[in-house]
Parts: sequence; C-alpha cells; structure tokens
Amino acid sequence: MSGMLFSLALAVVPTVLAITLHEAAHGYAALALGDDTARRAGRLSLNPLRHVDRFGTIVLPGILLISQLLTLGRIVFMFGWAKPVPVSAWKFRNPRRGMALVAVAGPAMNFVLAWLAALLMPVTTPTGSLGPVVVQFLFYFMLSNIVLGLFNLLPVPPLDGGRIAVGLLPLGLAKTWARLERAGIAIVILAVFILPYLTGVDPVGQALDHILPWAFRTLFWLAGHDVPSGNVGTI
Repeated sequence: MSGMLFSLALAVVPTVLAITLHEAAHGYAALALGDDTARRAGRLSLNPLRHVDRFGTIVLPGILLISQLLTLGRIVFMFGWAKPVPVSAWKFRNPRRGMALVAVAGPAMNFVLAWLAALLMPVTTPTGSLGPVVVQFLFYFMLSNIVLGLFNLLPVPPLDGGRIAVGLLPLGLAKTWARLERAGIAIVILAVFILPYLTGVDPVGQALDHILPWAFRTLFWLAGHDVPSGNVGTI
C-alpha cells in the first residue's frame, strides 16, 4: 500500500506542478502585455486549487491513474489540464498577436521547467548524490512538462497550438480556425483517447513515442550533459 501511495505521489505531484505553472505563465504573459484580467480574477497564483478543471484536473487523471494501477500495477504516465486562465484579448495592442504570445507562454514554461530538471538530473550515474527518489521525481517532472508542452502545441483551439495558429494565419482563415474552439476539446478527446481505443490507431501516441526520446536527449544536451552531438535525437 505504501509503495502504491509513493508511486501515486511521484506521478501526480509533478503533473500538478506542470499544469499549475503552465497556467500561471499564461496569466503573467497576459499581464506583461497589458491585460490584468487574470490578476483580478485571482488566477495569478501558484495554488493548484485555483486552476482546477473538473474533467482535465480530476476526472481524466483519475481515469489514467485507476486504469494503469489495474492493468499495469504501477503508474507510468499522468496527464491533464487546468481551467483556462481568463484573458481579455481586446486589451492587447494587437489582439490576435497578443493571444498568440500568451498561448506560447504556457508550453514555453513547461519546456523551461523540463530543462531546469535536466540541469539537476545526473545522467552518467543512476543516482549521483541526489538519491533515487529525487532522480525519479525529476524524471517524472521532465516527462510531465514535456508531454504537457507538446500536447498543448497541437494546432486545435482551445489548445495553445490552436491559438498560436489563429495568431499566425491570414485573417479569414484565422476566423474559420477560431470557430473550432467550441468543439476543440471534444475533437482532442476523440482523436487522442476514443479513436485509438476503437481502432487501435494512435497517431498522437506514436508521435510522442518518437518525439519524447529526442526531447529528453536534447534537454540533457542543452543542460550541458555529455550527450554525443550526432545522437541527440535518440536514446
């Protein structure tokens, strides 16, 4: 029982931190661009409870947690999202560009956090001077941030990638793309969770399987670890 609780903490705590700091980054980016909506709503906070979304923060992680414990007996992967930080785009000098910059801030925060964890992670010895528990925590922290950052770059509103696309596309096409936001989460859930279950085809999962090793190795390289330059894309 204690081992299960320990595995639970190692999986959940890094994910909660990654989600909370991701959302806080959106709010601080908006504030820097002249929009104080998030601050007035009390969302410029590192308190995870202020960012809880019923499905993304509780239901989905709970399903992943229970299914992995029942099928694998351990927790391999956790994922979720938080309640979006409120942003008033009309307060930006250029609303579309401002929203795109605010959207970029979330994944950028996740990648910076993953890099900071890589700075602390010993790669030449299994534990180094940090101890196996800390090393395992850092690994899950890197994994949570990389997956959250990459997932949010999918170009489907209301994910960050969708809002970045709306900021970069020509105005007419941007308006059409922005209309996907109402159905965006349903599209994501269908493509990422339901279709793979029904068809056995998982393009997002397969893409992550290829990108994650490259991302880990690249972050270790950027952190100054001894990674052969010709093999940055593989583990």
